[in-house]
Amino acid sequence: MADYFAHESSYIDDGAVIGAGTKIWHFCHVLPRAVIGERCNLGQNVVIMGGTRVGNNVKIQNNVSIYEGVILEDDVFCGPSCVFTNVTNPRSHVSRKSEYRQTLVRRGSSIGANATIVCGVILGEYSFIGAGAVILSDVPAYALMVGVPARQVGWMCQCGVRLHVQNGRASCAVCGATYRERGGILEQIDPPRGAG
Repeated sequence: MADYFAHESSYIDDGAVIGAGTKIWHFCHVLPRAVIGERCNLGQNVVIMGGTRVGNNVKIQNNVSIYEGVILEDDVFCGPSCVFTNVTNPRSHVSRKSEYRQTLVRRGSSIGANATIVCGVILGEYSFIGAGAVILSDVPAYALMVGVPARQVGWMCQCGVRLHVQNGRASCAVCGATYRERGGILEQIDPPRGAG
């Protein structure tokens, strides 16, 4: 007996690896060679293609397809109908399976509803991609990105609260984590209260 839940309307192909405590809801399809970690939640109509990796505690909302070449680390959130690509110049009549580009979504990142992540980029840890944003290049850790094409408009705490940086320093009013900004990079100095 499987130690994960899959709704009876979903298809789990032989050769897929699914971790304990994961829940797969209505009309999903997990293909062979897909690897899904523990305690994940796949909403309705999610497709996980072969050759993809989904970490632990990942939440993938309704109508999201994780294509070959996409890697989601632990604690990633994919909002409803967000989009990943895996080829930069697709043509129906030209096979480009050998040209799939990797997209890496680092630990703790959040991707808003209807955002598009163009292949070949890295979303830094705990980055926050606003709803409807279009990501064309790498995103720094903790960056808040919005718009089409996306631009950075600030920083987000590990806990998901917007930070206000003054004189190169920021402290989260909710969890107490502290940060330092230097040269366009934000680093956590002290973890949230009670962490560790």
